[in-house]
Amino acid sequence: MATHDGSRTVEAVQTTLDIIELLLERDGAGITEIASELDRSKGTIHGHMATLSQNEFVVKEGDTYRLSLRYLELGEKVRNRLQIYDVVTEELDDLSASCGELAQFAMTEHGRAVYIYKSAGENAIQSASSPGKREYMHCLSLGKAMLAHMPRERVEEIIDRHGLVGYTENTITDPETLFEELEAIRERGYAFDREEKIEGLRCVAAPVTTKDEIVGAISISGPASRFEGEFYEEELPSMVTRSANVIEINSQFS
Repeated sequence: MATHDGSRTVEAVQTTLDIIELLLERDGAGITEIASELDRSKGTIHGHMATLSQNEFVVKEGDTYRLSLRYLELGEKVRNRLQIYDVVTEELDDLSASCGELAQFAMTEHGRAVYIYKSAGENAIQSASSPGKREYMHCLSLGKAMLAHMPRERVEEIIDRHGLVGYTENTITDPETLFEELEAIRERGYAFDREEKIEGLRCVAAPVTTKDEIVGAISISGPASRFEGEFYEEELPSMVTRSANVIEINSQFS
C-alpha cells in the first residue's frame, strides 16, 4: 500500500489506526461491528483489540471496546509542546468575552485545519468543532487565512491531496477561484467564511504569523442573522486582526 507521496505503508498498522478512528467516531464498538465496517475477519480484529487492550489503549465494557484515558496523556503532551498555547487561550477568552461570540484558534497539519482551542462568549452558537478536530481548509475562514500565507506550490499540493469538497452553494470548489480569494485575503489581512461550510454560519479570521511564517489563525463565528453589514464587514475583522497581533507579540515572550 502506498501513500499520496508514494511511500509504502504497513497494512497491519493501518488496520490498527482504522480501528482507533472507528472507535473515536462511534464512541465504542464490538468485534463484529468493527470487522464488518473495516472488511476484516473477526479473528484479525480480535488480535488487534487484544494488543490495544494489553497496551492500555482501549478498554472493554461488556462486548464493547472504547478508547482509553491513555489518549489524554498523549494529547496533553502534544498540547504542551505548543509554546503559544497559553497566549492563545488568554487572548481568545478576552476576545469571546468582548464580542460575545465564538472565538477559535486553529493550526495546520497534513494539509488540514486542526482546532486547538475555542472560547464561547455569552451569545455564542453551539459548534461541533472541538480541540483536535480536523477540517478541510478551503471552506473555513481559519483555513483560508492560513492558506493565503503559504506558497502556491504548497496550496496546490493540499488541493491535490484533499480536493475542494463542496458543502454549500457558497463553497469555493474551483482552484483558480480559490487562488483569487487567497490573494484578496493577503491584501486585506483577514478572511471571510460566507456560509461556505455550513448554511447560516459566517466567520471572519486573521492569520497568526511569527517571523513571516504562518503559525495558525483565529476566528470569530456566528449566525448569518447577526453577522452582516458593518458589524461583519468591519468591526469583527478589526477585532480578530487586533487579537492576532496581540498573540504574535506576546508569543515572542512565551
